[in-house]
Amino acid sequence: MSPVVERIHSDEKLPAAADVVIVGAGIVGSATAYYLARRGLSVALLEKGHVGCEQSSRNWGWCRQQNRDAREMPLSQLSMRLWDELAGEIGKDLGFRRCGLVYATDDAQMLAGWESWRPVAKDFGVNTRMLSAAEAADRMPTTRRNWIGGLHSVDDGKAEPALAAPVLAEGARALGATIHQQCAARGLDITNGQVVGVHTEKGTIRTSAVLCSAGAWASRFLRTHGVSFPQASVRQTALRTKPTANVGEVLYSPDFAMTRRLDGSYTLAISGRAVLELTPQGIRYAREFMPQFLQRLKAVQVGLGKSFLTGPDSVSALLKNDDKVFEKTRVLDPEPLGRQVRQIMHNVRTTFPELADIEIDSAWGAFVDCTPDAVPVISQVGKVDGLFLAAGCSGHGFGVGPGIGYLAAQLIVNDTPSVDTTPFRLSRLVDGSKVQVGAL
Repeated sequence: MSPVVERIHSDEKLPAAADVVIVGAGIVGSATAYYLARRGLSVALLEKGHVGCEQSSRNWGWCRQQNRDAREMPLSQLSMRLWDELAGEIGKDLGFRRCGLVYATDDAQMLAGWESWRPVAKDFGVNTRMLSAAEAADRMPTTRRNWIGGLHSVDDGKAEPALAAPVLAEGARALGATIHQQCAARGLDITNGQVVGVHTEKGTIRTSAVLCSAGAWASRFLRTHGVSFPQASVRQTALRTKPTANVGEVLYSPDFAMTRRLDGSYTLAISGRAVLELTPQGIRYAREFMPQFLQRLKAVQVGLGKSFLTGPDSVSALLKNDDKVFEKTRVLDPEPLGRQVRQIMHNVRTTFPELADIEIDSAWGAFVDCTPDAVPVISQVGKVDGLFLAAGCSGHGFGVGPGIGYLAAQLIVNDTPSVDTTPFRLSRLVDGSKVQVGAL
């Protein structure tokens, strides 16, 4: 079952031309549309399904600096400042709250890993503190676990995956952008190495700038135009409970993560429990991803699933140059893994007596698009003038979505970037540079 996401209407008429066309209306595409429209550019935001229908509505909703890779820290801090401003600017609640994040563990190795991140916190001025066993127990009251310690990330928080992308898209529309759902981009019109238009299932839009923010579909979209983007899709499972007792706003332990939603329900998941499904695209980029697979082998299971035959990584997507491949799967909606759903519920029920009778409202699967180093790409695509890429967020994209959109908008208009874009350049993944795998 797909998670609930606020639905918005589409603009009826496809524009003949736009300053920028954005392919993919998740949180990254919607944020970029908003920041470009705020600059006065005409923007057409395209989505083969509906706004926020894939990973942008299927994540935990965390907005954090804690435990991020140092390369992402400036982007994360920019994003937190932008989250603070968005509701006031747009006039609608995105569910953003700086409620803090509480981590607790009974695993000494995990606790040591959190402690080892403290130099990064100090370098970037992150307000975080380690918790003693007693303090961790106090932060997660009435549990049946013997926590040995934890941490409190004071200034981090959460937002609502069901609201964020749609609210950003509506904010862009209020500034003049147009939104086109059920409208897949089939490919680019390129003349003499320069983008001059985008072919969609509803017609062609003339433009000199295109952002590909297509999430798990990005590599397939770019490959048609001779652009290599090493990308792998990792299958994850999450669920939402019915409204229940409040045991905390954002909680993390070795065997569950919990985010309280505005209606009193919880989003539940397990960190690091994912399935890497063998696919033709995954095999194609196996060499680039090998360092990450070896480092995280214990946390990721390898298997064969439906994605071998359908979706962006499938046999047909790789071998056929079918420009209708995107509209054939309006929403990438894998089934949740039943054993993970049962394990998550067991872990939470046995930890919190108050939640012994919690009920599941819905459960869903998702494909998280990853790069070999687990750091996103926010970059101009060198082979094609006017083509930009913002994807490969590796499970971190929701929290840094506003910052990615802000930075992508700056690159598109050739403005001075707010943060150093060097760690996010596409070329690092294809020029033989050594892969340095980032934090989870």
